[in-house]
Amino acid sequence: MKHAVVLLSGGVDSSTTLAIAIAGGFETYALSFDYGQRHNLELEAARRVAKSLGAKEHRVAKIDLRIFGGSALTAEVDVPKKRSKKEIGHGIPITYVPARNTIFLSIALAWAEVLGAGHIFLGVNAIDYSGYPDCRPEFIALFETLANIGTKAGVEGARFRIHAPLLALSKAAIIRRARELDVDLALTHSCYDPSPEALACGLCDSCQLRLKGFREAGLTDPIPYAPSRRRSG
Repeated sequence: MKHAVVLLSGGVDSSTTLAIAIAGGFETYALSFDYGQRHNLELEAARRVAKSLGAKEHRVAKIDLRIFGGSALTAEVDVPKKRSKKEIGHGIPITYVPARNTIFLSIALAWAEVLGAGHIFLGVNAIDYSGYPDCRPEFIALFETLANIGTKAGVEGARFRIHAPLLALSKAAIIRRARELDVDLALTHSCYDPSPEALACGLCDSCQLRLKGFREAGLTDPIPYAPSRRRSG
Protein backbone atom coordinates (compact mmCIF):
# COMPACT_ATOMS: atom_id res chain seq x y z
CA MET A 1 0.00 0.00 0.00
CA LYS A 2 1.16 3.54 -0.74
CA HIS A 3 1.88 5.70 2.29
CA ALA A 4 1.21 9.43 2.61
CA VAL A 5 1.58 12.13 5.23
CA VAL A 6 -1.44 14.45 5.17
CA LEU A 7 -1.43 17.90 6.75
CA LEU A 8 -4.65 18.13 8.75
CA SER A 9 -5.80 21.39 10.34
CA GLY A 10 -9.36 20.25 11.03
CA GLY A 11 -10.91 22.60 8.47
CA VAL A 12 -13.00 21.77 5.40
CA ASP A 13 -10.09 21.79 2.96
CA SER A 14 -7.64 19.61 4.88
CA SER A 15 -10.38 17.18 5.90
CA THR A 16 -11.45 16.79 2.28
CA THR A 17 -7.81 16.30 1.29
CA LEU A 18 -7.43 13.50 3.83
CA ALA A 19 -10.54 11.82 2.40
CA ILE A 20 -9.16 12.18 -1.14
CA ALA A 21 -5.88 10.54 -0.13
CA ILE A 22 -7.71 7.64 1.53
CA ALA A 23 -9.99 7.23 -1.51
CA GLY A 24 -6.85 7.16 -3.66
CA GLY A 25 -5.62 4.05 -1.88
CA PHE A 26 -3.09 5.66 0.44
CA GLU A 27 -2.43 4.58 3.99
CA THR A 28 -2.57 7.99 5.62
CA TYR A 29 -0.58 9.51 8.46
CA ALA A 30 -2.31 12.73 9.52
CA LEU A 31 -0.16 15.54 10.89
CA SER A 32 -1.48 18.57 12.79
CA PHE A 33 0.32 21.43 14.50
CA ASP A 34 0.02 23.08 17.87
CA TYR A 35 1.93 26.16 16.81
CA GLY A 36 0.70 28.74 19.30
CA GLN A 37 -2.47 29.59 17.39
CA ARG A 38 -5.22 31.59 19.09
CA HIS A 39 -7.20 28.51 20.14
CA ASN A 40 -7.04 24.71 20.13
CA LEU A 41 -10.47 24.10 18.61
CA GLU A 42 -8.91 23.26 15.25
CA LEU A 43 -6.77 20.55 16.89
CA GLU A 44 -9.85 19.04 18.50
CA ALA A 45 -11.53 19.09 15.08
CA ALA A 46 -8.47 17.47 13.48
CA ARG A 47 -8.58 14.62 16.00
CA ARG A 48 -12.28 14.07 15.30
CA VAL A 49 -11.76 14.08 11.54
CA ALA A 50 -8.73 11.76 11.61
CA LYS A 51 -10.67 9.24 13.67
CA SER A 52 -13.84 9.55 11.60
CA LEU A 53 -12.09 9.06 8.26
CA GLY A 54 -9.81 6.29 9.50
CA ALA A 55 -6.31 7.71 9.26
CA LYS A 56 -3.70 5.09 10.11
CA GLU A 57 -2.13 7.47 12.63
CA HIS A 58 -2.58 11.06 13.75
CA ARG A 59 0.16 13.08 15.40
CA VAL A 60 0.27 16.65 16.66
CA ALA A 61 3.63 18.41 16.36
CA LYS A 62 4.19 21.17 18.89
CA ILE A 63 6.10 24.27 17.83
CA ASP A 64 5.71 27.83 19.08
CA LEU A 65 5.43 30.48 16.39
CA ARG A 66 4.34 32.99 19.02
CA ILE A 67 8.02 33.68 19.66
CA PHE A 68 7.98 35.56 16.34
CA GLY A 69 4.35 36.73 16.21
CA GLY A 70 3.69 38.71 13.06
CA SER A 71 0.16 37.39 12.58
CA ALA A 72 -3.28 37.86 14.08
CA LEU A 73 -3.23 34.10 14.74
CA THR A 74 -0.02 34.13 16.80
CA ALA A 75 0.06 37.60 18.38
CA GLU A 76 -2.21 39.98 20.26
CA VAL A 77 -3.64 41.44 17.07
CA ASP A 78 -7.33 41.68 16.23
CA VAL A 79 -8.62 39.27 13.59
CA PRO A 80 -10.16 41.26 10.71
CA LYS A 81 -13.96 40.99 10.53
CA LYS A 82 -16.66 41.89 8.01
CA ARG A 83 -14.22 42.36 5.14
CA SER A 84 -15.82 42.61 1.71
CA LYS A 85 -15.25 40.04 -1.02
CA LYS A 86 -13.00 42.56 -2.76
CA GLU A 87 -10.96 43.16 0.39
CA ILE A 88 -10.57 39.42 1.03
CA GLY A 89 -9.36 38.90 -2.54
CA HIS A 90 -6.79 41.70 -2.45
CA GLY A 91 -3.39 41.64 -0.72
CA ILE A 92 -2.09 39.46 2.08
CA PRO A 93 -4.07 39.79 5.34
CA ILE A 94 -2.73 39.98 8.88
CA THR A 95 -3.95 36.40 9.46
CA TYR A 96 -1.07 35.18 7.29
CA VAL A 97 1.40 33.33 9.54
CA PRO A 98 4.95 33.93 8.24
CA ALA A 99 6.34 30.87 6.43
CA ARG A 100 3.73 28.59 8.05
CA ASN A 101 3.28 26.16 5.16
CA THR A 102 7.03 26.03 4.57
CA ILE A 103 7.52 25.02 8.21
CA PHE A 104 4.64 22.56 8.20
CA LEU A 105 5.73 20.91 4.96
CA SER A 106 9.31 20.63 6.21
CA ILE A 107 8.14 18.73 9.28
CA ALA A 108 5.81 16.60 7.16
CA LEU A 109 8.76 15.83 4.89
CA ALA A 110 10.84 14.69 7.86
CA TRP A 111 8.09 12.30 8.99
CA ALA A 112 7.55 11.06 5.42
CA GLU A 113 11.25 10.27 5.10
CA VAL A 114 11.19 8.31 8.37
CA LEU A 115 8.07 6.42 7.27
CA GLY A 116 9.39 5.72 3.79
CA ALA A 117 6.35 7.56 2.45
CA GLY A 118 6.85 9.19 -0.92
CA HIS A 119 3.74 11.35 -0.81
CA ILE A 120 2.63 14.43 1.12
CA PHE A 121 -0.86 15.89 0.81
CA LEU A 122 -2.01 19.35 1.82
CA GLY A 123 -5.29 21.17 1.34
CA VAL A 124 -4.12 24.53 -0.02
CA ASN A 125 -6.41 26.35 -2.42
CA ALA A 126 -5.68 29.23 -4.78
CA ILE A 127 -9.26 30.14 -5.77
CA ASP A 128 -11.41 30.92 -2.70
CA TYR A 129 -8.66 31.86 -0.26
CA SER A 130 -7.21 34.87 1.54
CA GLY A 131 -4.23 35.52 -0.72
CA TYR A 132 -1.59 33.62 1.26
CA PRO A 133 1.60 33.28 -0.83
CA ASP A 134 2.27 29.73 0.43
CA CYS A 135 -1.00 28.49 -1.11
CA ARG A 136 0.04 29.05 -4.71
CA PRO A 137 1.02 26.39 -7.28
CA GLU A 138 4.49 27.93 -7.68
CA PHE A 139 5.18 27.35 -4.01
CA ILE A 140 4.03 23.71 -4.16
CA ALA A 141 6.15 22.97 -7.22
CA LEU A 142 9.28 24.52 -5.73
CA PHE A 143 8.85 22.76 -2.39
CA GLU A 144 8.60 19.42 -4.23
CA THR A 145 11.92 20.21 -5.91
CA LEU A 146 13.43 21.06 -2.53
CA ALA A 147 12.13 17.79 -1.04
CA ASN A 148 13.85 15.79 -3.74
CA ILE A 149 17.25 17.48 -3.52
CA GLY A 150 17.45 18.15 0.21
CA THR A 151 16.80 14.73 1.73
CA LYS A 152 18.75 11.49 2.07
CA ALA A 153 15.86 9.63 0.44
CA GLY A 154 15.80 12.01 -2.51
CA VAL A 155 19.57 11.87 -3.03
CA GLU A 156 19.45 8.07 -2.94
CA GLY A 157 16.83 7.92 -5.68
CA ALA A 158 13.47 7.95 -3.92
CA ARG A 159 11.05 10.59 -5.12
CA PHE A 160 8.69 12.70 -3.06
CA ARG A 161 5.47 14.04 -4.53
CA ILE A 162 3.56 16.96 -3.01
CA HIS A 163 -0.16 16.65 -3.71
CA ALA A 164 -2.48 19.65 -3.55
CA PRO A 165 -5.71 18.20 -4.98
CA LEU A 166 -7.84 21.24 -4.10
CA LEU A 167 -5.53 23.84 -5.58
CA ALA A 168 -7.80 24.88 -8.46
CA LEU A 169 -11.20 24.20 -6.86
CA SER A 170 -13.66 26.75 -5.55
CA LYS A 171 -14.83 26.40 -1.95
CA ALA A 172 -18.22 25.23 -3.24
CA ALA A 173 -16.55 22.52 -5.35
CA ILE A 174 -14.50 21.43 -2.34
CA ILE A 175 -17.62 21.13 -0.20
CA ARG A 176 -19.39 19.11 -2.89
CA ARG A 177 -16.35 16.82 -3.12
CA ALA A 178 -16.40 16.39 0.65
CA ARG A 179 -20.03 15.33 0.47
CA GLU A 180 -19.23 12.80 -2.29
CA LEU A 181 -16.54 11.31 -0.02
CA ASP A 182 -18.83 11.23 3.05
CA VAL A 183 -16.74 13.70 5.04
CA ASP A 184 -18.72 14.76 8.10
CA LEU A 185 -18.28 18.51 7.83
CA ALA A 186 -20.01 18.96 11.18
CA LEU A 187 -16.74 17.73 12.71
CA THR A 188 -14.66 20.46 11.10
CA HIS A 189 -13.66 23.91 12.34
CA SER A 190 -12.64 26.95 10.29
CA CYS A 191 -13.11 30.09 12.39
CA TYR A 192 -10.13 32.28 13.25
CA ASP A 193 -11.84 33.90 16.23
CA PRO A 194 -14.57 31.73 17.80
CA SER A 195 -16.72 32.90 20.70
CA PRO A 196 -16.02 31.85 24.31
CA GLU A 197 -18.70 29.19 23.75
CA ALA A 198 -16.63 27.77 20.85
CA LEU A 199 -19.09 29.04 18.23
CA ALA A 200 -17.79 30.23 14.87
CA CYS A 201 -17.96 34.02 14.50
CA GLY A 202 -19.27 34.04 10.93
CA LEU A 203 -17.44 37.31 10.26
CA CYS A 204 -13.73 36.55 9.82
CA ASP A 205 -12.34 35.83 6.35
CA SER A 206 -12.28 32.09 6.95
CA CYS A 207 -15.91 31.97 8.11
CA GLN A 208 -17.04 34.14 5.22
CA LEU A 209 -15.29 31.94 2.65
CA ARG A 210 -16.75 28.83 4.29
CA LEU A 211 -20.29 30.24 4.34
CA LYS A 212 -19.93 31.44 0.74
CA GLY A 213 -18.91 27.93 -0.29
CA PHE A 214 -21.90 26.32 1.37
CA ARG A 215 -24.28 28.88 -0.18
CA GLU A 216 -22.85 28.35 -3.65
CA ALA A 217 -22.99 24.57 -3.18
CA GLY A 218 -26.68 24.90 -2.23
CA LEU A 219 -26.07 23.36 1.19
CA THR A 220 -26.40 24.40 4.82
CA ASP A 221 -23.29 24.60 6.95
CA PRO A 222 -23.77 22.07 9.78
CA ILE A 223 -21.56 23.80 12.36
CA PRO A 224 -22.98 26.26 14.94
CA TYR A 225 -22.38 30.00 14.63
CA ALA A 226 -22.73 32.76 17.18
CA PRO A 227 -26.27 33.94 16.24
CA SER A 228 -25.70 37.62 16.93
CA ARG A 229 -22.58 37.71 14.75
CA ARG A 230 -23.40 35.47 11.81
CA ARG A 231 -23.16 37.21 8.46
CA SER A 232 -26.43 37.07 6.57
CA GLY A 233 -26.90 36.05 2.95
